[in-house]
Amino acid sequence: MRNWLPLYGYQSYARIRRTGLLRASPPFVLAMGFLILILLGTVLLSLPQASPHGISFLQAFFMATSAVTVTGMTVVDPAVDLTHFGQIVLILLVQMGGLGFVTFAVVAAVTLGKRMSLTHQALALEAFNQTSVSKIHKTALSVFKISISIELASAIILMLWWSRDYPWVTATYRAVFHAIAAFNNAGFSLFPSSLASFVDDPITVFTITGCIILGGLGFSVLSDTGQKRKWAPLLPYTKIMLIGTLALNLTGFVCIWVLELNNPGTLGDLPWHGQALAAWMQSVTTRTAGFTTIDITHLHDSSTLLMMMLMFIGGGSLSTASGIKVGTFIVLLAATRSYIFHRKEVVLLNRSISPMTVQKSLALLLVTAALVFSGVLLMTIFEKAPFLDILFEVISAVSTTGLSRDLTPHLSAPSQILVALLMFAGRLGPLTLVYSIATQRRSRIRYPEAEFQVG
Repeated sequence: MRNWLPLYGYQSYARIRRTGLLRASPPFVLAMGFLILILLGTVLLSLPQASPHGISFLQAFFMATSAVTVTGMTVVDPAVDLTHFGQIVLILLVQMGGLGFVTFAVVAAVTLGKRMSLTHQALALEAFNQTSVSKIHKTALSVFKISISIELASAIILMLWWSRDYPWVTATYRAVFHAIAAFNNAGFSLFPSSLASFVDDPITVFTITGCIILGGLGFSVLSDTGQKRKWAPLLPYTKIMLIGTLALNLTGFVCIWVLELNNPGTLGDLPWHGQALAAWMQSVTTRTAGFTTIDITHLHDSSTLLMMMLMFIGGGSLSTASGIKVGTFIVLLAATRSYIFHRKEVVLLNRSISPMTVQKSLALLLVTAALVFSGVLLMTIFEKAPFLDILFEVISAVSTTGLSRDLTPHLSAPSQILVALLMFAGRLGPLTLVYSIATQRRSRIRYPEAEFQVG
C-alpha cells in the first residue's frame, strides 16, 4: 500500500478513507488549479466556434497550455487559425494564468467579506511567495489593481496610435489583446510575423516593452515603488530587482546591437534608430515575453546564446515572468563572490542573505538546468532538427518565454506534449513542482559532519 501511494503514504490514504478529505500540499493544489484551467481552455478552443476550419485536440491543448502558462508558443496562428471567440478565450486564459487563479479567488473572498481558512491561507501564501498571512489580502488587491491599471493605460496608448491605420473597433480589439499579452509576458500576437511591422515604430515598441518590464518586475516591487517613490526607503529586494533588471536589459540591448549590426538578416538593413529599437525589443522580450520584430532564425549563434542566457534568468518573483528569476541569479552571484573572497556571509546592499535563501537559489538553478537537459535529451530523440534550435526551444519553454527559431509549428506530437509539460513546469516553478509531487519529511536525526572534496 505504501508503494501504491508513495505521494501521501499509508497514513494519508487511511485519512482519506476515514474523512473523505484530501490533505494535499498548497503547491499541489496550485498545480491542479492550473491543470483544470488548461483542460477547460482546451475544451473551449476545440469547439467549432473557436476556429474557422477547426484545430485538433492536441493543438488546442498546446495553445491552452501556452496561454495559461503565459508562454506564447504557437502551433497555430492566432490571427488566422482562431476566430474572435477563440482569440478571446486565448487572451482570457493568458490573463487568468498571469494573475493566477488564486489572485481572483482571494480578491473575491475579500470583496465578499469572507474569512479565509487556514488551508486557503497556506495556498495563497504559496501563490504569492509570502510568509505573512496579514499580507495576503493586501497583496491580492494590489496585484489586481496594478495589473488592470497598467493594461488599461497601455491599451489606450496602443488604441490611439494604431487607430491611424486601422478602424477604431479593430484598433481597440488588438490594443487590448496585445496589452494583456505584453503585461503577462505572453508573446501572442494578432499581426503577421509577431510585431515585425512595427520594428521601427517607437510608440509601439516602447509601450510593449514597458508592459513587459513592468509585468516582469514583480508585483511586490511595483507596490513598494509606488508606495515609497524614493530610492532610499525602498526594500533591499526592490533595489536589487530594479538594478538587476536595468543591467540585464541594457547588457542585452548593447550586445545584440553590436553583434547583429552588420547582419543583413536582422539589423543590417535597418536605419540606426530602427536597429536600436529592434535590439531593445529583443533584449526585453527575452525576459520571458516572446514578441519579435526581427526574424530570430537569422541571428548569429553568439546572439542566440546570449538570448538563451537572458531567457534562462527570466524576470522577478511574484511576477508574470518565469525563469530562475533575477533575484536567484543575483543571490548566486553574491554567494560566488563571497566564496572567492573568503567571506562567511553572503551580503547584498549591506544586508546578509540567509543560508536557506542561498540553498533555495542553488536548488532552483540545478532543478531548472535538469529540466532543460531532460527536455533537450528527449527532443533530440523525437526531432531531426539542428541542436541549437532544439536547445533554444526547450529553454524558451522552461522559461515560458515563447520565442522559437521556427521549430514550434513543425513539432511532432510527442514533442508538442513534451513542450507543453515543460511550459507547465516552468510556470509553476521547478521547486514548486518538485514539492508538489514529493512528501515533505523532517528528520530529527543529526548526522556528524564529513569532509567532501569539491571543485
